Amino acid sequence: MHHGSRITAVGHYQPAQVLTNEDLAGMVDTSDEWIRSRVGIRTRRIAGPDEPVDELAAHAAAKALASAGLTPADVDLIVVATSTAIDRSPNTAARVAARLGVPGPAALDLNVVCAGFTHALATADHAVRAESASRALVVGADKMSEVVDWTDRTTCVLVGDGAGAAVVEACAPDEEAGIGPVLWGSVPEMGNAVRIEGTPPRFAQEGQSVYRWATTRLPAIARRACERSGLAPADLAAVVLHQANLRIIEPLAARIGAVNAVVARDVVESGNTSAASIPLALSKLAERGEITSGDPVLLFGFGGNLSYAGQVVRCP
Repeated sequence: MHHGSRITAVGHYQPAQVLTNEDLAGMVDTSDEWIRSRVGIRTRRIAGPDEPVDELAAHAAAKALASAGLTPADVDLIVVATSTAIDRSPNTAARVAARLGVPGPAALDLNVVCAGFTHALATADHAVRAESASRALVVGADKMSEVVDWTDRTTCVLVGDGAGAAVVEACAPDEEAGIGPVLWGSVPEMGNAVRIEGTPPRFAQEGQSVYRWATTRLPAIARRACERSGLAPADLAAVVLHQANLRIIEPLAARIGAVNAVVARDVVESGNTSAASIPLALSKLAERGEITSGDPVLLFGFGGNLSYAGQVVRCP
């Protein structure tokens, strides 16, 4: 029997150092008013030089595991979505496994930049459905501070560091699937609109192209992700979009038609944390009690490659 899977716990982690808009105004020619009016961000968290991305990932994963009441030995698959790992090998997932003491998991990294977590969640769901995994840790973690040009005022004001994680387990035979079918795809010919390229790698983007794509093309795709789960947008309890920019999130959420949903706005506190943004925002909504167990939540990631992936999940 091939049963569906569900998220049984979430967790998140952000480094201690807060970088405010006032701090940035002392580094580049910008202001709090300029940043808030254009992207809606007030603060972001920045990891130290001795805090690599796998450490951020491990902290979030440990919190999700503890919340699920599981031990590291219960996990047989770790999928980490990241585009900011400096080393090729060991990959981030293997380092998370080593930090947590997970014995012998399948350990894979997945790089779909800002859409990474929703791709990773789908991958774990598929693995559980195919019976090649029973319990998975799915983590989105990025250290954008390491790949941003701190002299470029158009991009350095956007980014933050952090990680979010979910535990994915098989459903009982009589249980409805808690992770809906994924709707995913990309626009390869527009892939250069978001880049992390070069040596050392540097983040750059064509902000206007991304904004236009996100606000005009993505609403219909996000609505189709709801349809795949058999839900109308009005049925959603929450919408957690990639936390790119408040001026993208608010129009996109409105155009999906999720009129009764809480809309995650963690970008205001955390900035754009790439693959970490969706699980970070989801974990905070659950922690604050803004969503409760069983609530249908649309997760929708989009960005680098001009990739997108979305699915409706049930809140743990």
